[in-house]
Amino acid sequence: MANEGQGDHVTAELEPVVAGAIAAVGFELEQLDVAQAGRRRLVRVVVDGDDGVGLDEVAVVSRAVSAVLDEHDAVLGGPYTLEVTSPGVDRPLTRPRHWRRAKLRLVKIRPVEGDVFTARVGAAEEDPDGGVQVLVDGQVRRVGYREVAHAVVEVEFKQPPVAEMAMLEGRASGTEEDAR
Repeated sequence: MANEGQGDHVTAELEPVVAGAIAAVGFELEQLDVAQAGRRRLVRVVVDGDDGVGLDEVAVVSRAVSAVLDEHDAVLGGPYTLEVTSPGVDRPLTRPRHWRRAKLRLVKIRPVEGDVFTARVGAAEEDPDGGVQVLVDGQVRRVGYREVAHAVVEVEFKQPPVAEMAMLEGRASGTEEDAR
């Protein structure tokens, strides 16, 4: 139990410097966890970016985070293992930027009230008190972020219908002419 509180303190102290190092290389810190793992600490960093995060980008972020952690080694209090990763497809959509990055993707939404539904994501507002345009059963509607209890991207194995994409992009009919 004592280690958990200590890890929380270390995480809180390191979060701003780690977030700054990640921002400096063009990405965003999604999550930082520091835990005791035997004699070492395990520093787990989850990063994301508008265009996703590939292996080359993970290496760049790893170097940047490692350098800043080495500068703050007194906070860690000894050796550490660094893990840098990107969020998986099953990451819940909890922030406006998650919705923005999921544009035109199919998502499963469990509202605070009502039944679960599947929708295609359109334009997402930046304001956390705002919402997102979604296409549900052929109709575009707005869903407030606070109305969503849980939402995740659904994996699709085929191209989305042209008509759905057109509706979310603001083209009137979704015909082939609109797609040109």
